[in-house]
Amino acid sequence: MEKIAIIGAGSMSEALIAGIVENQLISPEKIWVTNRSNADRLATLHEQYGVSSTYDHRELLEGADMVLLAMKPKDAAASIEQVRHLLKSNMLIVSVLAGVSMDSIELLSQKQLAIVRAMPNTSATVGLSATAIAVNDKVDDDQKRNVQMLFGTVGMTAFVEEHQLDAVTGLSGSGPAYIYYLIEAMEKSAVEIGLEREMAQQLIVQTLIGAAQMVAKTTKTPQELRHAVTSPGGTTEAGLKVLAAHGVQEAFVECIKEATAQSKRMGKAIAEQMESVQRSL
Repeated sequence: MEKIAIIGAGSMSEALIAGIVENQLISPEKIWVTNRSNADRLATLHEQYGVSSTYDHRELLEGADMVLLAMKPKDAAASIEQVRHLLKSNMLIVSVLAGVSMDSIELLSQKQLAIVRAMPNTSATVGLSATAIAVNDKVDDDQKRNVQMLFGTVGMTAFVEEHQLDAVTGLSGSGPAYIYYLIEAMEKSAVEIGLEREMAQQLIVQTLIGAAQMVAKTTKTPQELRHAVTSPGGTTEAGLKVLAAHGVQEAFVECIKEATAQSKRMGKAIAEQMESVQRSL
């Protein structure tokens, strides 16, 4: 890659910039970033990572072989309309915009483009994202490798079909919040049974890390691992019976299904908005 242009300077953009710079995927000055109007934010990114910034769209996109769309989804239509005359067929358009389809991006750009949609999660901030990637039929093998390397700097990657991204959003996109919710409950219970919150949090975090590593590094299924630590009449069994009585597993299943459904509803609404914008142009 010779130059990456990033439209949007939020937390996900910063996570990717940090990953790119740390992994030396491309030199910092070849990463160009812009936003709507927050010049202080651009100055901070320049000072911290050495990236370039501009509000001149021509300067931003000139010579770029990858254009990352990282603005808020509600601003996508206006942002793409502003730069579409500068987009070229040799550019790879990479979107991290939830709910914005590749067809919508192509419709607004009024060009046939190589487009990638990626769904990272907030753990990208610490280099541990689970990122699903979908591509259209204009993305070549070199571009696929480049985008995989890009998101590989902030965690693991998996290629999926675009229609699966709503499910990915419900599962791993929103997934960190479900785990934080679980940690909140465990912290609350720790205080109620007489443990100090700070010490309890350390125990909880290490327990979650250890359990995740057991799933990742052994050949046993989560069910087999659960049975292995559940002795008849023991403490684990007593706790699991309470979870079962409250339907916790079923609640998690419904939680992920509803988040997936909401992703589909949001995507439909955004597509309708973009079609409206396109008709007005």
